[in-house]
Amino acid sequence: MSLVESPAGQSPVPHFQPCFAPPAEDHASASVPALRGHVDLLLPMRHAGVRSVRVAFEVVGAANAPVVLVAGGISAHRHVAASARFPEAGWANDLVGPGRALDPARRRILAFDYIGADGTLDAPIDPADQADAIRGLLDALDIDALHAVVGYSYGALVGLQLAVRHPRRVRKLVAVSGAHRPHPYAAAWRALQRKAVDLGQLQCADGQGLSLARQFAMLSYRTPEEFEQRFDAAPELVHGRVRVAAEDYLDAVGARYVGRTPATAFRRLSESIDLHRVDPAQVRIPTVVVAVEGDRLVPLSDAVALVEGLGTLGKLRLLRSRYGHDAFLKEPDRMDAILSAALRANGGAP
Repeated sequence: MSLVESPAGQSPVPHFQPCFAPPAEDHASASVPALRGHVDLLLPMRHAGVRSVRVAFEVVGAANAPVVLVAGGISAHRHVAASARFPEAGWANDLVGPGRALDPARRRILAFDYIGADGTLDAPIDPADQADAIRGLLDALDIDALHAVVGYSYGALVGLQLAVRHPRRVRKLVAVSGAHRPHPYAAAWRALQRKAVDLGQLQCADGQGLSLARQFAMLSYRTPEEFEQRFDAAPELVHGRVRVAAEDYLDAVGARYVGRTPATAFRRLSESIDLHRVDPAQVRIPTVVVAVEGDRLVPLSDAVALVEGLGTLGKLRLLRSRYGHDAFLKEPDRMDAILSAALRANGGAP
């Protein structure tokens, strides 16, 4: 593969080699088709030169339906929700389905694995690189423009980058728990998480370091109010050591994460959040910013600053939840109501 020369001042245009999963054979999936595949491309990255990358994707819904790209946090992937062909639960299973704003019978749901999520790319990854990869994926799938991008957490950052870098490819953005820059407090949390991974690697205990990093992350994703409600119990003495009520939960969270996430992927995608910067004034598409009261990673003040920078193109929705940054996963009904209003205002599908 090679790069095609672009007009002056633009990035080189990558060539793509699409590779799709075989057609569905079961009759149940015929009403709402589902497809998995991947696209190989040469991607000019902002901090790592031109790299050969593979963009794995999944798309569910009728071919003629408006396409909505759904992107989640750094742990999210291409499988958003269960379907007849791919029945395993997805990372946002309760946000997609019949009657929902993201109903595959009315909208074609597209998702992809983030560049670097498989741990094979050990280089700085800017959210702008993810946006360029989306551009390549849309080209390969012959999708001229997305009806909308619904981005949660890291996905909101990627959506903002896509709106700035490739505004013709997306008509509307819903940015949930993400802003135009990383808050310094949140960046400090992530720096400590990465130090935990480094310490584990120095001790030849990669899994323990990654588990600890994930446990630190969970404390930033949730709120003191939730922990007070769930874990307000006296500590126990176990083999002469004090063990507090939340430790079993945190250990389980860490173990699950280690089982599915390479340490390199965690580090590089965590860094990617801190590399994110956009000028809100350069976002020239209608954008609904969803902030969560009590979000310790993306405070309301940052969401307000983003909306103010968007001018007449920006709208702010506030969600009050004891789940903090993770509210979009833990409050699916309330999140769906916000999405229904946001996507309906865009025209197209009802």
